[in-house]
Order: sequence, then C-alpha cells, then structure tokens
Amino acid sequence: MNPKLEIEQLKKEIERNNYRYYVLDDPRITDKEFDDLLKKLKNLESQHTNLVTPDSPSQRVGGIPSDAFEPHPHSVPMLSLDNVYTPEEFRDWWARLEKNLKDETPFEVTVEPKMDGVSLALIYEKGFLTKAATRGDGETGETVTANAKTIRSIPLKLSAEKFPVPARFECRGESYMFKKDFEELNRRLAKEGAKLIVNPRNGAAGALRQKDPSVTATRPLRFCAHSAGPISEGLKIQSHSEFIEHCKAFHLPVPNPRYQLCKNADEVLKCFQKWERDRDSLPYEIDGIVIKINSFALRKTLGFTSKSPRWAVAFKFSAHQVSTQLREVEFSVGRTGAITPVAKVDPVECSGVTISSISLHNFDEIERLEARIGDTVLIERAGDVIPKVIRVIKHAANGKKISVPKKCPSCNEPVAREKEEEVAWRCVNLSCPAQLERSLLHFASRDGLNIEGLGESVVQELLQKKLVSNFADLYDLTKEDLLKCKLFGDKKAENLLSEIESSKTKPLSKLLISLGIRHVGEKIARTLAGHFKTMEQLSKSTEGGLLRVPDLGPTIAESIVQFFKEKKNHELIESFRKAGVNLNEPEQKFEKGMPLSGKTVVFTGELATYSRAEAEELVRRLGGNPASSVSKKTHYVVYGPNAGSKLKKAQSLGVPFLTEDEFNKLIGEKS
Repeated sequence: MNPKLEIEQLKKEIERNNYRYYVLDDPRITDKEFDDLLKKLKNLESQHTNLVTPDSPSQRVGGIPSDAFEPHPHSVPMLSLDNVYTPEEFRDWWARLEKNLKDETPFEVTVEPKMDGVSLALIYEKGFLTKAATRGDGETGETVTANAKTIRSIPLKLSAEKFPVPARFECRGESYMFKKDFEELNRRLAKEGAKLIVNPRNGAAGALRQKDPSVTATRPLRFCAHSAGPISEGLKIQSHSEFIEHCKAFHLPVPNPRYQLCKNADEVLKCFQKWERDRDSLPYEIDGIVIKINSFALRKTLGFTSKSPRWAVAFKFSAHQVSTQLREVEFSVGRTGAITPVAKVDPVECSGVTISSISLHNFDEIERLEARIGDTVLIERAGDVIPKVIRVIKHAANGKKISVPKKCPSCNEPVAREKEEEVAWRCVNLSCPAQLERSLLHFASRDGLNIEGLGESVVQELLQKKLVSNFADLYDLTKEDLLKCKLFGDKKAENLLSEIESSKTKPLSKLLISLGIRHVGEKIARTLAGHFKTMEQLSKSTEGGLLRVPDLGPTIAESIVQFFKEKKNHELIESFRKAGVNLNEPEQKFEKGMPLSGKTVVFTGELATYSRAEAEELVRRLGGNPASSVSKKTHYVVYGPNAGSKLKKAQSLGVPFLTEDEFNKLIGEKS
C-alpha cells in the first residue's frame, strides 16, 4: 500500500478509537490492539519522516520539554462566575435577569454540571489544534499546547463530518480526572514512593503545568468543552446549545450527562436537586451546576460586570457534612516549629472520601470549638476537598481536655509562644528532627547557602543514616560517610563536599537567610548583616538596639532576640565558628559610574541566565537597588516569560522595561 495512504488510514482509525474510548466511553478494541495500531503508525512515520504531520496521534506524547510557559493574552477574557449558595440567592439572581431583560422578553437557560477541574482554552486554526492555554488571571494565561496534546480526549484535528470547520474556532472547558483514574494514579505514585496528590483538581493543575509533556502524558487527564471563545464569522452559532452541538460534531467532548434547557427558576431548582442527589454516582467530581443564558444575543444585551458575566452563575452545592467521634489528638511540627494539633477521628466517609485525620489548625481553634477528646463532632469537606471540624454536636461525659504540649513531641525541647496574642505555639529548637529535613533543604537552597547537590533525596538519606542532626553536622561529613549512602559514588561525594566547603565563604547575610529565623527573609537579613557586621554583635543585640535598625519592627526584633536566647542555637553558631564558616559581612564598595549606580530594578517572570536571587545580587554589585514592586521611582523592569502584573504596571506608569538580553547589554562587560 502507498505509505501516505496507509498512514492517513491509521491516523483516522486511531483517532476514531480515541474518540470512542475517551469521549463516548464505548471502546471497540482492546488496549493491546490500540497500542499495536499506534506502534505501526510510529514505525511507518519513522521510515517516512516527511509524512509526519502535527495532527498525527504519534505527536501527542513526548514533545520537547519547555523551560517556561509563554504568556497567552486571551482575546476575550476568561472571567470567573459569580456564585449562589441557596435557592433564595438563586431566585434573586433570576429576578435580576428578568429585570435587565425587561419582563416581557422570553428567555431560556442551559444547566450543566460544574466540573471540578482546571480551565483550559483550545484554539483551532483551519481545523488543527494550534494552541492551548490556561485561564491564568483571566486576562493572560499560560501556553500549555504540548501538554494539552497529550490529553487523548482532545482532538488534534476537528472532524468535518457534519459541519464545515471554521477558519478559527476557540472552545473553553475543563481539564479534569475521573475519580477512579485519580485513585489509580495515587496508587501508582505510592508504589513509586512519590508524593501523593491531594485531589483530582490539584492533579489536573499540576499535570498541565509539567515542563515535560511526557510526564503529563502519564496523568489520566480528560477534557470537556463548556464555553465558546471567539469564533470565526463564518460559523453561524446563535446559542450555547448550538455551540455544544457543534463541539459534539467536531468530536470535542461535551458534558455527560449533557446540558438541560430550562424556562423558569422552578425548573432550574429541580435540576439542581437532581444533580445534588446524583453527584456521588458521577464518574467525576462536581461542586455545583452552571446556569447560562442560552441565547448569545441576550448575553450581549446583559453584558458583564468587572469580574463576571451577568448572564451566567454557578449554583454551588452545600458541603457534605457527617458526624464522627474525636478519639485522640496528635501534634505535628512544621519547618518553622509551629505545633499543629491533628484530630484522629473514627473513620467516616464524606463526599466519597474516608476521613480519619483532620487538622484542628491551632489551639485557639480548639478553644473556640470547646472540643475535647471523646466528643462527637460535625465535619465537612470545605469545597469538597479539605475536611474541617464545624462544631461539637455532643460533649462526652468524661471528655479529656486538649492542652498545649509543654515539650515538642519530636525533640522534647520547650514549646513557646512569642507573644501572648500570637496563635501558634512553636518548638524553639532549630535542630528539632521534625523540622530538620525541611530546614536543611532551606539551608542549602539558592536563597540560602546554595549548596548544589543537597536535594530532598540526599537530605532524607543523610537523616536516615543519622549522619546529620543539625546544620553544623554538614561540615563534619567525610567522603567515607557519604559513600555509606546508596545515592553516592566517588564523584558525587566529592562534588557535594566541595559545595559544602564553598558554602563556608558565603557572607553573613546569606547565613542568616539559611538559618530560617522567623520573619527574617532576604531583605531583613541584608539589613541586619549590613548593620551589625558580625554574628557576634548581632547575637548580643537587645530589642531596643534592634528597633533602632531601619525596617525592623517589634515582631522581627522579638523573633531575633528569642532565637539567640536558646542555648542550642548558641551551640550551633559556635559549631559553625569551629568549622570555619564565615560569620562576617564584607564591606560593599561601589565604584562611581557603575551601570546601575543609584538605579532601582524590578525583575518579573522567569529568567534564563540567573536565578532571581542571583539577578538581584548582580544589581547590588553594580551599585543598584533591587526592589520587589513597581512604582514611579523604578528605573527598569526586567521581564522574562510568564511576566505578570509588574510588567503591566510598568507599561501603565511609563517605566522602561527590558528583556533579559537587553538588560545584559545594559550592564555590559562589568556584569
């Protein structure tokens, strides 16, 4: 057979079976037979590369990994919907429709399930999928075309069997996962020892933003078209119901069960009750229904508010609630030492999920609830995602009070609250094992001492082997120690030890950032290091002395004093000193006439040449001042891919903005 003809036939057969499997849920061949068809196509295309086209099923998986997502300005904004939660609120919205349309104007609405996923816009030109973009802030999204092409339910080419394909067609919809697919994905991740995904919506969002499309291809994403974007004039679509029929004919997936037409508020309320009753039996998560004026002409009459269309509303279901018994409370410790009480309850199903643990957030919340161990409590899944204790239904006769632990449950060191009015109680030991993994990662991060090679897997193994129990232990590691770990060979061990040795030379400001002292970020660390010059002087400072330092308030001053009060933190700093870690801040000297002398520079978006911290450090070295926000006093805004509101503000204020290449040319040879 002619190779071109054979390839075309294979493409049609594969897409036909894709459509039957992912859209109609009516497969006619086995997975093995489907894989064989795809394999045959790939083999043929490898022999005739000139016959590979963008709409080929072989192009769905394994596209080129992207370093960044290009911004996509939506030609028509992707606005969010207003919400109503009760029949009364819905009837008020309906009454406003009637008033705005003048009571004598007859109208009908469509009612569809509100799928719990991530908004996605698909743009087809001459029938071919040319771009896919996320909603973003409504005005500008992220281009995720390569990732969207891995979603099997999205046709790469529109079918022209029933309607002519327009020159340009944009549909907007939801990227989501079936419940069973999500559960299977988490089972697979658990076997691989990977972090589990919280819920299907998070899974869809994370999958769409993968920089490597081959990773997205392993996620069980689906797509459902629910709204029209800008459409070519040649396509005469007058209503939402017509739009959905065109989508169906183009082989784009549409809501299943499909929309229902309603002529009055009572009919909509009946639909709402039916959807709420049937929601758990659906294969996907929904959190309400969406009601839209069917006629596009009437939509135009109604228009928009600044945030939402007046012609549509989301009618949200009430959160599912169940009762259970609070059996005990455990305490978890976060990176900053915050102690979080976690309620252990009798396992109970809520919105299709079995719940046995619920965060109580803090001890003030426990007091508000007046909760005790043994009480019967009412819980709900807020937004059908996060379980929350709403109230105590019945106090136990012999209920046990839940008290703040006097000692950290992890390291047995004291627990304290910085201020009487502060909510969180914290472990004050910086070397607490429960805090240590996340603290070590922060210590080694780019914003901290930038120890390349000290990533999550390495930190976990060092802790498991008990080779590290605090930050200073890193400086006692030997090659022999590292070779005891599975992750290390000779070269990798030598590289990490070299990075650790190099970190000793970093300035005091970097060390202060890496220590993770509460409220001390990059700006405050630089201010402290510039003012006190040495760790010794800083450690002796009083609250009064700290309050005389520019930009320091009472909260930061108290946090610093509290840090240096702790004996273990003094021991840690002494260990740094003995290891040869730099505890001083060098004087910065700027030459006159440097490219950025006296200039304020703001960075936005993703940079290719530097990390954000490196770029801001470069500005300082060249005599400038890096800032985080744009004002009339800003001299330059340097932008990269995914630049957001800062670039827009620069444009509105008339502040000069530069690409990264233009910035590099500006700073010239002195960079």
